[in-house]
Amino acid sequence: MTEQHLIALDLDGTLLTDEKTISPETKTMVLTAIEQGHIVCIATGRPHRASIDFYHELGLNTPMVNFNGALIHHPKDKRWDALHSPLSVRTAHKIIHTCHELGVKNILAEVKDEVYLDQHDEEIMEIFHTTDDNPITIGRLQANLTEDPTSLLIHPEEDKIQALRDELDVHASIIEHRKWGAPWHVIEIVRAGMNKAVGLEKISHYYHIPKERIIAFGDEDNDFEMIDYAGVGVAMGNAIDELKNRANHVAGTNENNGIAEFLSNYLQLQSKAM
Repeated sequence: MTEQHLIALDLDGTLLTDEKTISPETKTMVLTAIEQGHIVCIATGRPHRASIDFYHELGLNTPMVNFNGALIHHPKDKRWDALHSPLSVRTAHKIIHTCHELGVKNILAEVKDEVYLDQHDEEIMEIFHTTDDNPITIGRLQANLTEDPTSLLIHPEEDKIQALRDELDVHASIIEHRKWGAPWHVIEIVRAGMNKAVGLEKISHYYHIPKERIIAFGDEDNDFEMIDYAGVGVAMGNAIDELKNRANHVAGTNENNGIAEFLSNYLQLQSKAM
């Protein structure tokens, strides 16, 4: 067998097809990698509640990176040394104030799996997987948000995205802000220094896997640090050009089983027929 590798998977645009499912071919190949002794983890900008179904679908028993590194935890092992690095509520309120001054469609704050939404919005509630288990508090964030949030999500008017990002740069020493890929024009804010590589480093140390045996797959600008950190950084065929330029390899697209094909070749995996 090839030496044990740590395989880090981004979700949207990477592990997931555009329909937000894991294709049967990709699933088979990921399960084959696990059967053959490799370690697979999820590293995503999504919160825990919007990633856990995919974690269970793959039968994972590994730590998970959520909110681009602001929450690193083990869904099946509460004793694992989780790391939660929220923004200060004071900074959050300053940013919310800036957003209101510029005029944005909506703002959402998350404290781990608790969700606070500035204004009622069915579309956003659907995107953010709010369910009866994860109630949502709707109403003025300035009043309702009293705890340090794990992340803030801003839904700007499209023509105000650049102005907003310029304004956010004022807080550059204390926050990171990233734009989500299409179709949602959302700006996500987490505490400065938080990114997926922070999570990957923690998980690789836990499993004693050296950098050269870390394979990371991604497609967007929130994958930059993770792709740089991994010894084997893989950009999907549908990734943004800046990520392809940083990566060691470019795989097929998320619609064409890019992960399955890459893992099969790179790790010489023989998938058992289903």
